[in-house]
Amino acid sequence: MSHSVEIFAKWLSCQGYRVERTKSSWWYNVYGLAWQAFPYHWIIEPKEEELREFLVKVHGAGLRYSTGLNSPYGRLSYHAVFEEKNYDLDILSQNARHNVRRGLRRCKIEQISFDRLAEEGWILQVKTLRRQRRKVRISRNKWHKLCLSAADLPGFEAWGALVNGKLVASVITFQMDNCCYMLYQQCDERYLRRYINNALSFVVTKEMLSRPHIKSILYGLHSIDAPPNVDEFKFRMGYWPKPVKQRVVFHPILEPVFNRMTHRFLRWLTHVFPGQSFFSKAEGFVRFGLDSKIPTEQQDWPIAFRIHGRMKERIEKK
Repeated sequence: MSHSVEIFAKWLSCQGYRVERTKSSWWYNVYGLAWQAFPYHWIIEPKEEELREFLVKVHGAGLRYSTGLNSPYGRLSYHAVFEEKNYDLDILSQNARHNVRRGLRRCKIEQISFDRLAEEGWILQVKTLRRQRRKVRISRNKWHKLCLSAADLPGFEAWGALVNGKLVASVITFQMDNCCYMLYQQCDERYLRRYINNALSFVVTKEMLSRPHIKSILYGLHSIDAPPNVDEFKFRMGYWPKPVKQRVVFHPILEPVFNRMTHRFLRWLTHVFPGQSFFSKAEGFVRFGLDSKIPTEQQDWPIAFRIHGRMKERIEKK
């Protein structure tokens, strides 16, 4: 087993998450009674007995993991990835190249300390969540713990974009075996139109792929509750949606409770209480769980594949 998996598990534990291990994967209680498999880039095929026993053991409402396209269960989904070694401006569209260059002229990208990220990154996190119309669920103390617990663990790095010495955007990276994770990217909204995020993403991606042991970068999983175009920025930066299935499994006792009527009620709550991430996460979790039972041939591919396809066509025509 990779030592980096244990390090990532320790980081999650330091933040207060409960971490468990089964035969196929590791898990943490990301949404209270809902569990997420990690490492995130693993494609696993756990047996039904393993999943049932785990949910009963931890008293979990449900769990979520990524599985192969040939799996009989799961919702058509994707991971936002870059899996080639050559990353440079020439792989981007003309507009994306222009934006990266503009961003690089206006800021300085460098590795920063986690102490600095803990102090100055909190307001960036708040502004990012508010811009996305999401409720700020992470407290200042929890943000400090998130950053400072990573400071002493190998494989974690903090990167920032600075304008006149001021931190205006940041991202945390972690090397999981030969894959680099991009975690918690945020930006002061006043600098979005200065393309600071573009510059940050470009420099960090290029730096990570220049390292001999890193073969790919995971920029995130297909979100269960974010808008369909949430990953459009990542695709503009050269990343692509790697086809997978994401499966949500409910606790055996709760299986009858999470039905289409429950989902309609949760969807209604998301409209009544916009910005309440608990309801949006619950709605997405139940939706993925119900869709996981639909035969693959009856499912639609996520809109991200159409967005990426249009971008790829524009790049090929340049």
